[in-house]
Amino acid sequence: MYIKRYYSLWMTIRWSRKSLLYGLLYSAAIIIVYETTHIPFALPWQPISVIGIAVAFFLSFKNNSSYDRTWEARKIWGKIINDSRTFATAILTMPGQEISNEWKKTTIHRHLAWLLALKHNMRKGRTWEHNEAIEKLDFTPNFRKECQDGMEPEIAPYLSAEEFSQLKKYTNIPSQILKNQSREIERLFHSGQLSDYKHVWLHTLIGSLYDAQGMTERIKNFPFPRQYASTGLWIMYIFCALIPFGLLDIFEQSRALHYWLTIPFSTVIIWLYFLVDRIGDYSENPFEAAYNDVPISSIARTIEIDLREMLDEENIPAPYPVENGFLL
Repeated sequence: MYIKRYYSLWMTIRWSRKSLLYGLLYSAAIIIVYETTHIPFALPWQPISVIGIAVAFFLSFKNNSSYDRTWEARKIWGKIINDSRTFATAILTMPGQEISNEWKKTTIHRHLAWLLALKHNMRKGRTWEHNEAIEKLDFTPNFRKECQDGMEPEIAPYLSAEEFSQLKKYTNIPSQILKNQSREIERLFHSGQLSDYKHVWLHTLIGSLYDAQGMTERIKNFPFPRQYASTGLWIMYIFCALIPFGLLDIFEQSRALHYWLTIPFSTVIIWLYFLVDRIGDYSENPFEAAYNDVPISSIARTIEIDLREMLDEENIPAPYPVENGFLL
């Protein structure tokens, strides 16, 4: 997530440079062929503009839907922050004479392992995502290293060697960690160390964590419907392919302007449409380890700091760094 006030113009152009270059080359090719052959390429602008309006409506729908997915993802991780603090407080306020401080520390550490495992699960690539090479994340070297190192170095310190070894055989490690939490709570309850009220409350909190995990997995594992994304892309290609022919009709008939102006105007219009489409395309997948993701690494670090401070621990990690304006 970019946290400065605006992307610079150069960053915007760099991010969408392919569509700008292809628009320029395509428009130039049309005009060069027209100049050398004098074939009447020009098409009336009115029907082309009707297609442009349809494309604009479709892009608006797509971008609104994509933004909804990103905003929902952020709200879910905001809920995880609140539930994590509540869970830690519930554990720490258990009667000290009945439940050891070591058990409380182990349980909160296990929760942090769940959080970090969920974060890494959300970073795994899917076939419909962009899946750009981690090496391309040159703006954010710390985040790049985190992705390259993977899950194990982060969650292993918060789990016993035995528990971590058992978890590695499972596909969905976060779910198994919550299951282990539930088992520990049941063990305390059946040994008479946990009241009925605390027993129900803690299971309710774990159920809420399961809900949050399920909601974030739903966004991760269910893509923006491909029929909408594909149809929007193809009709935009059709519209952008017609733009130079429509502008040629306008500039060719003007005494004050020249038909060579078709090249810069077509280039800018094509670039703008593809830029808007690209914004929506990258917003629909908020967990794909890219610059415009929901900053779940930063959120996870915030929770990690809060919970370890509740435990009065030392060597607490620093807040997640902002690198070249990006917080991920």
